[in-house]
Amino acid sequence: MTRELLIGTYTERLPHVDGHAEGVLSARFDGTGLTEPVVAARVENPSWLAVAPDGTAVYAVSETEPDGRVVAFARSSDGALTELGSVSSGGPSPAHLVVHPSRPLLLAGTYGGGTVSVFALREDGSLGGRTAFVQHEGSGPEPARQDGPHVHQLSIDPVTGDAVVVDLGLGEVRWYALTDDGRLTLRPDATVVLGSAGPRHLAFDADGRHAVLVDELDSSVDVLRREGDRFVRVQSTTTRGDAASGDNTPAAVCISASGRTVLVSNRGDDTIAVFAFDRDASRLALVDVVEVGGRTPRDLVIAPEGDRVLAACQDSDEVAVFAFDDAARTLRPLGRTPVPTPVHLAFV
Repeated sequence: MTRELLIGTYTERLPHVDGHAEGVLSARFDGTGLTEPVVAARVENPSWLAVAPDGTAVYAVSETEPDGRVVAFARSSDGALTELGSVSSGGPSPAHLVVHPSRPLLLAGTYGGGTVSVFALREDGSLGGRTAFVQHEGSGPEPARQDGPHVHQLSIDPVTGDAVVVDLGLGEVRWYALTDDGRLTLRPDATVVLGSAGPRHLAFDADGRHAVLVDELDSSVDVLRREGDRFVRVQSTTTRGDAASGDNTPAAVCISASGRTVLVSNRGDDTIAVFAFDRDASRLALVDVVEVGGRTPRDLVIAPEGDRVLAACQDSDEVAVFAFDDAARTLRPLGRTPVPTPVHLAFV
């Protein structure tokens, strides 16, 4: 089955990346490779995208300073994007946003500012008013990377509906109660403290009982288990193989629909770590480390059919495709498609 893939990129050179794309890109995926990507929307540094549940709207961060933007697009039946407007992200360098799965709300977080904003969404998908704004304060124990708050990811707890905020700078994952009209209230008793590990991205397991969290600063991955109305960390293990050496910063984490397999991308080692996940024991076991074949795998996504994995190789300008066998927990390379500075992959 052919599917549309939207690709977030960088469009300019920054301290951490030599961006040279032209905006949001679009390509077709046929199960083995991508068509040549085309520019779907010209946006400055659209490094993260979010798609409305029905596919009729797309949202992008514009990762800029001193203030970033959140940009809304209508998406037509043929995939064309039409800008509906933009608003301030509430701080510099927005890194992430998420559409609420069942309410007309969009959440956005800034890495440079350590802020979280909630926006109402109108019926046409355009951005309404800001319904909540939270400024994180403080710092973490690692002075070079945790000098202040750095919101890196937002998600919605599939059981409670809380907003979940991963702050790499503070070394914490925070849970906020989220009302129907988009107001946030911190639940301090639910905060998970990771400290100098530097939490980056979290993925919820379909069982609703577990989440897996990847930590950027110490190349670790954690199992979080729901106990009552909060999560506790029950395991932490490395994302690297025994022979790995040199600098490495994990980036993306995803869980197969069955919950059997967890995948983590390693930037530096330029590998995908493949873990077996035992739900009953709440344990991960590293079963393989697979060479990506490109440089700096910034994002990973499992295709909707569940049998392909795509990796966005930021610094080698390509998207790598793998055949994925969840039962055997194996990845087999199928090919790579040239794509300028790809950093986020979103199926529509």
